[in-house]
Amino acid sequence: MAIAYREWREGDDLALLEIWGGPETVQAGQFRGTLSPSGNSPWRRCIVAEDVVDGVAIPVAAAVVHEASLHPDRLWAYVEVARDHRRAGLGSTLLTMLRHEAAQAPSGVSRLRCKVEPGTPGAAFAEAAGLAPIQRSRLVVVDPAPLKLPVFGDGSESAATDQVEDLATGSVELSDVVGRYYTAVHGWDSPGELSVAAVQRLFLDDLSGAHGAIVLRAPKASAFGHGIAASRKGRLEGFAISYAQGIPGADSGADAGAGGAASTTEPTEVFLGHEPKLGADEAKAAVRDLLALIAYQHPVMLELDDAMTALRNVVEPLLESGKAHVQGSETLVVSDPA
Repeated sequence: MAIAYREWREGDDLALLEIWGGPETVQAGQFRGTLSPSGNSPWRRCIVAEDVVDGVAIPVAAAVVHEASLHPDRLWAYVEVARDHRRAGLGSTLLTMLRHEAAQAPSGVSRLRCKVEPGTPGAAFAEAAGLAPIQRSRLVVVDPAPLKLPVFGDGSESAATDQVEDLATGSVELSDVVGRYYTAVHGWDSPGELSVAAVQRLFLDDLSGAHGAIVLRAPKASAFGHGIAASRKGRLEGFAISYAQGIPGADSGADAGAGGAASTTEPTEVFLGHEPKLGADEAKAAVRDLLALIAYQHPVMLELDDAMTALRNVVEPLLESGKAHVQGSETLVVSDPA
């Protein structure tokens, strides 16, 4: 076997697809999309390994390392080798080449990270290369009516309306809380500075797929002591942003969770979070109440990182009781040590 290495060229994706076949994991499918010609804006280096047989070069492996505007403290890296060329040192050689390129990244960042599925060859390769897990993520589907509906204030419709509200995804108030929450639950891999415009682009505008948002507010009485009139709305304590299908019943106002919207068997993808300044019990209550509302009649799908403490404390008992289940396999984010 004579192996030659070169930069990625247009058409390599089709040639490699013939050799590789379909992606072995969800993560592999995602990272294959990052294989593209090297460049400096954004900075990316992509290398192809060719097996040269009788003067004919056939691409059999590829690797990429690139900077990221979101989570800039590490570089994303990916290596894939054809099944019949594994355990021959190609992966290790490509990773060494990526590390050499990373040492010259204009940002000065050289630590690598990747996503793998536990128990796969990719996970074993990452472990052997010294990359250790820094986070676990799961896609969790929550079945309808997993929790008892909350009672707000005196139980009246007006009390519920004061605390549960449809909010435009363009809201600056919503963008502020979403950005600070995302930053708070990603202390393990800082997202960097998130402006309101960046939060809008990533999570809330049409291109992100955002469809609608429901927020949970503290009672109006919480406004006292802050120089705010009692008629003002309470602080935003929790949010649920839906994507694609939208939150079931979101146009129905405060009793959206108990509304008469038509049932669907497909779960709606939802980003569920809370005001990061809340105490642990308050944060758990806010997440619990919103989940009870949005999943009252319709299944929802949540991305659950272990760092999302309040959400994990609500969802894990549902997993244990069979009212929720993990869809697909877990994802581990693995990284070079600090």
